[in-house]
Amino acid sequence: AAMPGLLLGDEAPNFEAETTQGRIRFHDFLGDSWGILFSHPRDFTPVCTTELGRAAKLAPEFHKRNVKMIALSIDSVQDHLSWSKVWGVGGELTLLPRSEGQRSPHRTEHRLRTVFIFGPDKKLKLSILYPATTGRNFDEILRVVDSLQLTAYKKVATPVDWKPGDSVMVVPTLPDEEAKKLFPKGVFTKDLPSGKKYLRYTPHP
Repeated sequence: AAMPGLLLGDEAPNFEAETTQGRIRFHDFLGDSWGILFSHPRDFTPVCTTELGRAAKLAPEFHKRNVKMIALSIDSVQDHLSWSKVWGVGGELTLLPRSEGQRSPHRTEHRLRTVFIFGPDKKLKLSILYPATTGRNFDEILRVVDSLQLTAYKKVATPVDWKPGDSVMVVPTLPDEEAKKLFPKGVFTKDLPSGKKYLRYTPHP
């Protein structure tokens, strides 16, 4: 289940693997949910430990958004089970070991923490790569899930530093007339220094 070669829009490989929740096929595991696949450089590292604790704490938030979480690292299912008992991550987070053939310490992805977000169509919507020494920002991961889900179903984009509840941008390809119909809360434009009015905003739909 090597993932780092995946590009946005690519379909997730439908790998089969033994996990802490039993044997899974990735596409079946996702079903009609969104999915986040985290890779971990190794179990029992202090940074991973803080991340999984946070993931477990935020599990209800991910659940509310119809997102399944799966974590991939280089240790065995047995190690994962003892580790998830220690950390109480329970059923909210499925832990997946890498296969024996992928254990070479020289492989780059073992030194990376990756975040892959897949849509219900099994396509890759977002990926973020962090070095092993930098823990991930779970508030940001929730924020991008909110943005991805909103923009997947509405003709909007989210501007810089957007948070749920903030105004969103109307996509440039949508004609003004149609925008007025689609966004009953109103569409307002922001003037740019050049005098152009092409930045159109609407309250969070």
